[in-house]
Amino acid sequence: MLFGRRTPELPTPEQALKGRPEPTFTLPATHTVLGTPLAGPYPAGLETADFALGCFWGAERVFWQTPGVYTTYVGYQGGHTPNPTYEEVCSGLTGHTEVVRVVFDPEQLPYETLLKVFWEAHDPTQGFRQGNDVGTQYRSAVYTHSPAQQETAEASRAAYQRALGTAGHRADITTTVLPAEGRPLWPAEEYHQQYLDKNPGGYCGIGGTGVSCPISPTP
Repeated sequence: MLFGRRTPELPTPEQALKGRPEPTFTLPATHTVLGTPLAGPYPAGLETADFALGCFWGAERVFWQTPGVYTTYVGYQGGHTPNPTYEEVCSGLTGHTEVVRVVFDPEQLPYETLLKVFWEAHDPTQGFRQGNDVGTQYRSAVYTHSPAQQETAEASRAAYQRALGTAGHRADITTTVLPAEGRPLWPAEEYHQQYLDKNPGGYCGIGGTGVSCPISPTP
């Protein structure tokens, strides 16, 4: 097991679990809070964004509470194993992050504002962990759905790094910004979807640095 080592490490494609060709579960029909469909197709004009910022239970709640968000669901992205299970992802042998997919109305909620929510909801300098949660699946990542999102996310990362430095934080941001194309998001099990709505007293490991992110990043 790779996680038997002192420091978590990402598996290579050869080391990763093989997974399965077909999903073993499907998304529920509707969001338990927003009442909107989880799976597409979505209404015209909406856009999609994918964020990894630690345990996806608390992360999803941060986004469904944001005005302008149409729907959210959680899953696994950025690894090698097709159709992984939660237990497989937690083993460290799939290479995935725990991700929140956010479907939003850019007329009400610009992508830059979503990035501000993302940066301020976690500590993006912690590498393969988030607070007390340790493992490669908890690393910080943004998966982009267009060249414009990629450019904006990279500029936002640089802007937040400057803001952290100004505030006295010396650590570097470890967040990766990568195209979602070629990195499919595999939906997580039904019980993970809107988990903190179903379990209001459930675990939430989300916590930020206390540093505000500029809303209009510049390269």
